[in-house]
Amino acid sequence: MPPDEILYSPWILAVFGLCIGSFLNVVIHRLPLMLERGWKEESAELLGVPLDETPPITLSKPRSRCPSCGHAIAWYENIPLASWLWLRGRCSACKTRISARYPLVEVATATLFAAIGWRFGAQPTTLLWCGFAAVLLAAALIDFDTQLLPDILTQPLLWAGIIAAALRWIPVPLAASVGGAVVGYLSLWTVATLYRMIRGHEGMAAGDFKLLAALGAWMGWQMIPLVVLLSSAVGAAIGLSLIAFRNHDRQVPIPFGPYLAGGGLVAMFFGEPLMRLWLPHA
Repeated sequence: MPPDEILYSPWILAVFGLCIGSFLNVVIHRLPLMLERGWKEESAELLGVPLDETPPITLSKPRSRCPSCGHAIAWYENIPLASWLWLRGRCSACKTRISARYPLVEVATATLFAAIGWRFGAQPTTLLWCGFAAVLLAAALIDFDTQLLPDILTQPLLWAGIIAAALRWIPVPLAASVGGAVVGYLSLWTVATLYRMIRGHEGMAAGDFKLLAALGAWMGWQMIPLVVLLSSAVGAAIGLSLIAFRNHDRQVPIPFGPYLAGGGLVAMFFGEPLMRLWLPHA
């Protein structure tokens, strides 16, 4: 087997995805905390009041610890998936349960990377789509946890799509990529503006506009209706299920970012055949 085929094989990409998934767990947990601290620093400077003395947090510092007992996690306790299984989902020091979400994110990333390798084959574009999927997964889970879609994720994703189109790294013409960014942003912005004018309060945050703009930059403006349709269908099904079976308060907003991300991933894998099915004579 040629070296390129080995590198891009689904099995190798799955192992790579496990490692990236472990890093995504850090991003999902720490990035909102980093942004919150930045906002507090800006507010303190503006108001001329002292900031609390809590140490700053980054993606690399401080070292990962058990939130219950403070046990510093050793390298061999941080091997993707394997360490969680070896520890049986518990801290090695205090035996407190470690959330199953950590290995699930790793497995989800590995599965996505392997599927992308199968879908796009042995070519550099495969790695671009792996990065695209990783950012979508991180953004979706951050939005699910905090109802926040960080600009530090959505804006680079948007520009990466336009640059990839300009350099012909993805099969989307530059004009379609730029048009996708514009149509993606303006479509949700228009809906949100009309909703605010009619209902008198916000129904959608700007992060959703930027995320759909990023999806449009990667897939072209033609895919925007399909992505929105897929996202809305998934969001409606899950939202109704939460209300019906988990007594979800109708007044508590459900973030739309995870559904946009899900719609984008489905469109990445099946967009072309779905478009042919939807618009057979287009």
